[in-house]
Amino acid sequence: MADALGPRLYCCYKCQNVVSRHDDIISKGFQANNGRAFLFSHAMNITLGSKEDRHLITGLHTVADVYCSDCSELLGWKYERAYEESQKYKEGKFILEKFKIVKENW
Repeated sequence: MADALGPRLYCCYKCQNVVSRHDDIISKGFQANNGRAFLFSHAMNITLGSKEDRHLITGLHTVADVYCSDCSELLGWKYERAYEESQKYKEGKFILEKFKIVKENW
């Protein structure tokens, strides 16, 4: 009956600002600097850092860090550009580190 409470949400672990919806998860199989991370199609109530090229596990990407718009905590990054064809599906998507987000309405 989770729907009776509204959508299942993910919030910033520090300030409880809503940053994404459970329905926007594409994959839970990602790895970030500090452990597991989720790939989301959308994120909200965030600010983006400047774009920069980074060598990640899956190759070179242009990314922008994702910060909570309320408390400025670094939550993950947004894929702006993927240089390898097999990674193009990540463009415009968001990585949020699992330990930086908490569940709400579960």
